Amino acid sequence: MTTTTTTTTIVTTASMAIAANTATARPVARPAARALVLPVALALGVAFSSWSSGTAHADGNVGAPLAIGTKAPSPANQVKMKSVDGKVLSIAEAAGKAGTLVVFTCNHCPFAKGWEQRIAELANGYSKKGVGVILINANDPTKYEEDGYLEMQARSRKLALTVPYVVDETSQVARAFGATVTPEAFLFDKSGKLVYHGAVDDNHREPAKVQKRYLHDALDAVVAGKDPTITESKGIGCGIKFRS
Repeated sequence: MTTTTTTTTIVTTASMAIAANTATARPVARPAARALVLPVALALGVAFSSWSSGTAHADGNVGAPLAIGTKAPSPANQVKMKSVDGKVLSIAEAAGKAGTLVVFTCNHCPFAKGWEQRIAELANGYSKKGVGVILINANDPTKYEEDGYLEMQARSRKLALTVPYVVDETSQVARAFGATVTPEAFLFDKSGKLVYHGAVDDNHREPAKVQKRYLHDALDAVVAGKDPTITESKGIGCGIKFRS
């Protein structure tokens, strides 16, 4: 049975203490509970948005997230983006024979930092198994200098990345995907169909305590030519700092 969840949580640094990663099946909205939670969440700097209901994101131009079973949006998948090695390429050009992994991430976000080593290991490892991988930074570096190009190059060297880490210079690629947080993964199978969307795993703080390896397991399935058991997981991270 395929399990899906449809909720993204955008979390600021101040709210990290209350953030937790979980995957659930078909969450049911409870208006009374939501009425109690929302004021507290807003006070702590937490914003919630639903992948399925089309709730407005912080950036009004962000489209609905890609639905499982659909293909990468065009022409966004053809947009040329500059990588840390100076080369330019598109998502379409990064595609692999076994599948394609697109991860929207950045340098400054505590969640991105928490998962960065695992993302690097998955990216480097599965790129050797026929999966094309491209990491995309759509953040505006005027909001966080750490998200600048030189800092991206330094981060790539630190992590020993062997895959492209590119700049979405207008944030339009992220908008087209409906991406809202960093990090946020979109995995496509060899036919170009989206088969997994969501978080890396269920614990960005402590790798040893991870119980659900969402992206790892989805990548294993794609390499084996199968559909992942879990196709969506609850996304949690820092809101993308879209360029205007």
